[in-house]
Amino acid sequence: MPDLPVKKSLSVDHLLGVNDLTLEDIEIIFSTADNFKEIINRPIRKVPTLRDITIANLFFEESTRTRVSFELAEKRLSADIINFSASSSSVKKGETLLDTVRNILAMKVEMIVIRHSSPGAPHFLARHINSRVVNAGDGTHEHPTQGLLDAYSIREKLGSVKDKKVAIIGDILHSRVALSNIFCLRKLGAEVTVCGPPTLIPKFIDSLGVSVEYNLRKTLQWCDVANVLRIQLERQNIRYFPSLREYTMLFGINREILDSLDKEVIIMHPGPINRGIELSSDVADSGQSIILDQVENGVAIRMAVLYLLAGRIGYSDANAQPS
Repeated sequence: MPDLPVKKSLSVDHLLGVNDLTLEDIEIIFSTADNFKEIINRPIRKVPTLRDITIANLFFEESTRTRVSFELAEKRLSADIINFSASSSSVKKGETLLDTVRNILAMKVEMIVIRHSSPGAPHFLARHINSRVVNAGDGTHEHPTQGLLDAYSIREKLGSVKDKKVAIIGDILHSRVALSNIFCLRKLGAEVTVCGPPTLIPKFIDSLGVSVEYNLRKTLQWCDVANVLRIQLERQNIRYFPSLREYTMLFGINREILDSLDKEVIIMHPGPINRGIELSSDVADSGQSIILDQVENGVAIRMAVLYLLAGRIGYSDANAQPS
């Protein structure tokens, strides 16, 4: 049975964004995830590491993959779970975010996983409550566990992230995944290029140390890894391109484009995929795709984050060991 690195500790009390993490923090999360990945691939996948910890999942935005991934990670660690959905809560009656959380904390909750449509909502909570806070996505700001699991998946596939060429393709403007990926990949020493229609590339993004390219074929020829983002139509209140058909013609990745390259590019996608728009099915389901590996790695990364943050609330190392 793998041993967990109980002596290591993160430099932060909350996971609010990748930008807050040091390089050492990221390496600690990755090494801890390595151990948890061994655990979740054995016949008995559940360990009593967070048996005395209660975690509230507060999702003020619709989510399937992230919510299920966090919930599975929590169950694998034997935590007690409270699931909260804004659609069936007092938020609809006018209750504030802080009042909602304070009521939940009165039930003795040690950790909160929150997704919210407003950038900065997790940071606001972290300033006003004593529980550990994990950002599961705040508006168009950050999605730190997705950025971590994407970088971890590249590390797993290529052996290292350092000096690898990674392209982030698609709706960069509305994506919280893009920002967390940029922060994480840059900290780990990767070269990063963003590619998409000019209207979907934020101004001054090159100040983050990334390159900007508007030609898909040129980008794919350059990169080792293509992390493809979906068009977030639900966040777009104006038209950023003439039609989905035109977007697909210029920025959709299909088998023909990949076969025309003189190299093999690894394909990633945080999901959900708009099949036939940003990726064709024969690319999403191909041997070049590590999309399902990202899903599996998401559970291991989130287990690692929860485990390490639990240590920041004085959780006993002795109790934290798997039996």
